[in-house]
Amino acid sequence: MGWLTSVLIENKAVENERLELTDKNSLYFLGPNLTLRNCTVVLNVSARNLIIIGARFTDCTFEVKQELKNHQQWIKASLKGCRFKGRLSGCEFGYWPEYGTEPEYQLGSIEDCDFTEARLDGCRFHGCDPHTLRFPKWPSFTILDPIGHSHELNSVKWPGSSNILVKNFYKWPPSTVALADHAPTVARQFGTTPEELKAVIEQFDFIVH
Repeated sequence: MGWLTSVLIENKAVENERLELTDKNSLYFLGPNLTLRNCTVVLNVSARNLIIIGARFTDCTFEVKQELKNHQQWIKASLKGCRFKGRLSGCEFGYWPEYGTEPEYQLGSIEDCDFTEARLDGCRFHGCDPHTLRFPKWPSFTILDPIGHSHELNSVKWPGSSNILVKNFYKWPPSTVALADHAPTVARQFGTTPEELKAVIEQFDFIVH
């Protein structure tokens, strides 16, 4: 693997532009002191090539062309009125200041964002009001307040070994307000079917699907 070229997008305000972050040999730094408004951001790089340092995004669209896996750095971004398209797995959004000591973690926020055209798999939301967010519909599902509802979720029989999904919610960070998941992916992982999962999910009014 060759050297990566650093692309710094920082210390400015950008409006009504299209940013293509697609070069596999580049390391993209968004921030510090970056504000994007009404922009389209095309992402076609892995999580390790995308570094967010306190950027603010308002009314932006993120087109995720390559599945973005385990990208925790959204919690160093302020996201308001944004739309996400594409596949995201293991990502963290919102206000989770205990995650790190850098001051950017104090800037994390998310509100009024739309994920209905995204596929979320194991994505958590922190320190926000999830009712301002639009989550993808079935076969995706979103558990609201998973920690607070942990006892209820563990009181029923889940198909296959999918009880593992809900077993450890009480150990999660207190900032966690929602978990968005993808039923076919969960079913494959835990040896069951989306239909069997749905039969359990439908018992709870705090699971959006």
